[in-house]
Amino acid sequence: MGAQRMSTGEVKAGRLSCKEVWREISNYLDEEITGDLAARMEEHFKGCKRCTAILDGTRNLMRLVGEDAVLELPQCPNGRAQEDLQRRKH
Repeated sequence: MGAQRMSTGEVKAGRLSCKEVWREISNYLDEEITGDLAARMEEHFKGCKRCTAILDGTRNLMRLVGEDAVLELPQCPNGRAQEDLQRRKH
């Protein structure tokens, strides 16, 4: 079983479960967790490809949102999809 959350928000010693890591990923990326928890999460990432993929995806999403990135849609051969989007914007 994974670590248990204490009433202080700290996590008791032990291996973190994937669910516990997922709950803290945003806080981890924002550096809003204790050094001990960050180290335990990093240890978890070393052995868990799924959580590492979620970390990378969350990091990329935060970067896009933070940059107010605009993604260009590919051109539709007849242009209808873009026309529909333009109408919905206005």
